[in-house]
Amino acid sequence: MFGNIPMAPMYDPNAVQPMRDELTYVGFTELTTPEAVDAHFDANKEGTTLVMINSVCGCAAGSARPGVAESLQNAVIPDNIVTVFAGQDRAATDKVRSKITGYPPSSPSAALFKNGEVVFMMERWMIEGRHPAQVADMLKNAYNLHCGKTGPSISKEDYEKLVYLKACGSKIPKNPAFQG
Repeated sequence: MFGNIPMAPMYDPNAVQPMRDELTYVGFTELTTPEAVDAHFDANKEGTTLVMINSVCGCAAGSARPGVAESLQNAVIPDNIVTVFAGQDRAATDKVRSKITGYPPSSPSAALFKNGEVVFMMERWMIEGRHPAQVADMLKNAYNLHCGKTGPSISKEDYEKLVYLKACGSKIPKNPAFQG
Protein backbone atom coordinates (compact mmCIF):
# COMPACT_ATOMS: atom_id res chain seq x y z
CA MET A 1 0.00 0.00 0.00
CA PHE A 2 2.77 2.48 0.87
CA GLY A 3 5.45 0.94 -1.36
CA ASN A 4 5.45 3.73 -3.95
CA ILE A 5 5.53 6.71 -1.59
CA PRO A 6 9.01 8.25 -1.67
CA MET A 7 10.70 8.62 1.69
CA ALA A 8 11.84 12.19 2.36
CA PRO A 9 15.45 12.69 3.43
CA MET A 10 15.83 13.04 7.20
CA TYR A 11 18.28 15.95 6.99
CA ASP A 12 18.45 19.13 4.95
CA PRO A 13 19.97 17.98 1.63
CA ASN A 14 22.07 21.16 1.37
CA ALA A 15 23.56 20.58 4.81
CA VAL A 16 24.69 17.04 3.97
CA GLN A 17 25.98 17.80 0.47
CA PRO A 18 29.59 18.24 1.71
CA MET A 19 29.39 14.72 3.21
CA ARG A 20 28.42 13.39 -0.20
CA ASP A 21 31.10 15.44 -1.93
CA GLU A 22 33.87 13.89 0.18
CA LEU A 23 33.11 10.51 -1.40
CA THR A 24 32.35 11.59 -4.96
CA TYR A 25 35.63 13.57 -4.96
CA VAL A 26 37.59 10.34 -4.50
CA GLY A 27 35.65 8.55 -7.24
CA PHE A 28 32.46 7.19 -5.69
CA THR A 29 29.28 7.03 -7.75
CA GLU A 30 26.14 7.85 -5.80
CA LEU A 31 23.24 5.42 -6.05
CA THR A 32 20.23 7.43 -4.94
CA THR A 33 17.34 5.14 -5.92
CA PRO A 34 16.59 1.43 -5.59
CA GLU A 35 16.54 1.27 -9.39
CA ALA A 36 20.08 2.67 -9.55
CA VAL A 37 21.22 0.06 -7.01
CA ASP A 38 19.66 -2.76 -9.05
CA ALA A 39 21.07 -1.36 -12.30
CA HIS A 40 24.57 -1.22 -10.81
CA PHE A 41 24.48 -4.77 -9.50
CA ASP A 42 22.83 -6.11 -12.67
CA ALA A 43 25.58 -4.54 -14.80
CA ASN A 44 28.40 -5.66 -12.47
CA LYS A 45 27.72 -9.31 -11.69
CA GLU A 46 31.45 -10.02 -12.00
CA GLY A 47 34.30 -8.14 -10.42
CA THR A 48 34.40 -6.15 -7.21
CA THR A 49 32.26 -3.33 -5.86
CA LEU A 50 32.80 -1.38 -2.65
CA VAL A 51 29.55 0.02 -1.28
CA MET A 52 29.90 2.71 1.35
CA ILE A 53 26.76 3.37 3.39
CA ASN A 54 27.32 7.00 4.29
CA SER A 55 25.89 8.66 7.38
CA VAL A 56 25.74 12.01 9.18
CA CYS A 57 27.07 10.58 12.46
CA GLY A 58 30.34 11.61 14.05
CA CYS A 59 32.11 8.32 13.33
CA ALA A 60 31.30 8.76 9.63
CA ALA A 61 32.87 12.22 9.70
CA GLY A 62 35.85 11.39 11.88
CA SER A 63 36.71 7.85 10.79
CA ALA A 64 34.64 6.28 8.02
CA ARG A 65 34.77 8.79 5.17
CA PRO A 66 38.43 9.77 5.75
CA GLY A 67 39.41 6.11 6.15
CA VAL A 68 37.56 4.97 3.05
CA ALA A 69 39.07 7.83 1.03
CA GLU A 70 42.56 6.92 2.27
CA SER A 71 42.00 3.25 1.44
CA LEU A 72 41.44 4.18 -2.21
CA GLN A 73 45.04 5.44 -2.40
CA ASN A 74 46.05 1.76 -2.25
CA ALA A 75 47.86 0.15 -5.20
CA VAL A 76 44.90 -2.25 -5.58
CA ILE A 77 41.30 -1.05 -5.38
CA PRO A 78 37.80 -2.35 -6.22
CA ASP A 79 36.54 -2.25 -9.80
CA ASN A 80 33.58 -0.10 -8.73
CA ILE A 81 33.07 2.25 -5.79
CA VAL A 82 29.51 3.31 -5.04
CA THR A 83 27.69 4.91 -2.14
CA VAL A 84 24.23 5.30 -0.66
CA PHE A 85 23.39 7.72 2.13
CA ALA A 86 21.48 6.34 5.13
CA GLY A 87 18.71 8.70 6.19
CA GLN A 88 18.91 10.56 2.89
CA ASP A 89 18.63 8.02 0.05
CA ARG A 90 16.51 5.83 2.26
CA ALA A 91 14.98 3.51 -0.34
CA ALA A 92 18.35 3.04 -2.06
CA THR A 93 19.96 2.27 1.30
CA ASP A 94 17.25 -0.30 2.05
CA LYS A 95 17.91 -1.90 -1.35
CA VAL A 96 21.66 -2.13 -0.67
CA ARG A 97 21.01 -3.55 2.79
CA SER A 98 18.81 -6.25 1.26
CA LYS A 99 21.89 -7.40 -0.68
CA ILE A 100 24.08 -7.51 2.45
CA THR A 101 22.77 -10.70 4.02
CA GLY A 102 23.94 -11.99 7.36
CA TYR A 103 24.69 -8.55 8.81
CA PRO A 104 22.38 -6.19 10.70
CA PRO A 105 21.74 -2.73 9.23
CA SER A 106 24.67 -0.51 10.08
CA SER A 107 25.71 3.00 9.15
CA PRO A 108 28.24 4.05 8.42
CA SER A 109 29.49 0.80 6.97
CA ALA A 110 31.25 -0.57 3.91
CA ALA A 111 30.66 -3.82 2.07
CA LEU A 112 33.02 -5.30 -0.49
CA PHE A 113 31.22 -7.45 -3.04
CA LYS A 114 32.98 -9.89 -5.35
CA ASN A 115 30.94 -11.46 -8.13
CA GLY A 116 27.78 -10.35 -6.34
CA GLU A 117 28.64 -11.79 -2.91
CA VAL A 118 29.81 -9.93 0.20
CA VAL A 119 33.43 -10.94 0.86
CA PHE A 120 34.20 -8.29 3.49
CA MET A 121 31.92 -6.24 5.71
CA MET A 122 33.00 -3.29 7.82
CA GLU A 123 30.23 -2.64 10.30
CA ARG A 124 29.82 0.49 12.40
CA TRP A 125 31.35 -1.19 15.47
CA MET A 126 34.53 -1.72 13.45
CA ILE A 127 34.67 2.02 12.68
CA GLU A 128 33.68 3.66 15.97
CA GLY A 129 36.63 4.91 17.99
CA ARG A 130 39.16 4.06 15.29
CA HIS A 131 41.54 6.38 13.51
CA PRO A 132 40.93 6.80 9.76
CA ALA A 133 44.25 5.01 9.08
CA GLN A 134 42.94 1.94 10.93
CA VAL A 135 39.76 1.97 8.85
CA ALA A 136 41.86 2.37 5.70
CA ASP A 137 44.14 -0.52 6.67
CA MET A 138 41.21 -2.92 7.16
CA LEU A 139 39.85 -2.00 3.74
CA LYS A 140 43.26 -2.17 2.05
CA ASN A 141 43.71 -5.70 3.39
CA ALA A 142 40.35 -6.66 1.87
CA TYR A 143 41.28 -5.04 -1.45
CA ASN A 144 44.62 -6.85 -1.52
CA LEU A 145 42.83 -10.17 -1.00
CA HIS A 146 39.88 -9.71 -3.35
CA CYS A 147 40.51 -6.93 -5.88
CA GLY A 148 42.65 -6.53 -8.98
CA LYS A 149 42.16 -3.01 -10.33
CA THR A 150 45.19 -0.75 -10.17
CA GLY A 151 44.81 2.18 -7.77
CA PRO A 152 44.68 4.82 -6.59
CA SER A 153 41.21 6.13 -7.41
CA ILE A 154 42.56 9.71 -7.70
CA SER A 155 46.06 11.12 -7.80
CA LYS A 156 47.99 11.66 -4.57
CA GLU A 157 48.06 15.38 -5.35
CA ASP A 158 44.27 15.55 -5.66
CA TYR A 159 43.81 13.36 -2.58
CA GLU A 160 45.92 15.74 -0.50
CA LYS A 161 43.53 18.59 -1.40
CA LEU A 162 40.54 16.81 0.16
CA VAL A 163 39.07 18.65 3.15
CA TYR A 164 36.66 16.79 5.43
CA LEU A 165 33.56 18.18 7.05
CA LYS A 166 33.71 17.44 10.78
CA ALA A 167 30.09 17.54 11.88
CA CYS A 168 27.84 15.29 13.91
CA GLY A 169 24.28 14.48 12.87
CA SER A 170 22.92 16.21 15.96
CA LYS A 171 24.12 19.52 14.48
CA ILE A 172 22.68 18.96 10.99
CA PRO A 173 19.27 20.59 10.43
CA LYS A 174 16.38 18.19 9.92
CA ASN A 175 14.57 18.33 6.62
CA PRO A 176 11.18 20.05 7.16
CA ALA A 177 9.63 17.53 4.74
CA PHE A 178 10.71 14.58 6.91
CA GLN A 179 7.93 13.17 9.06
CA GLY A 180 9.54 10.29 10.91
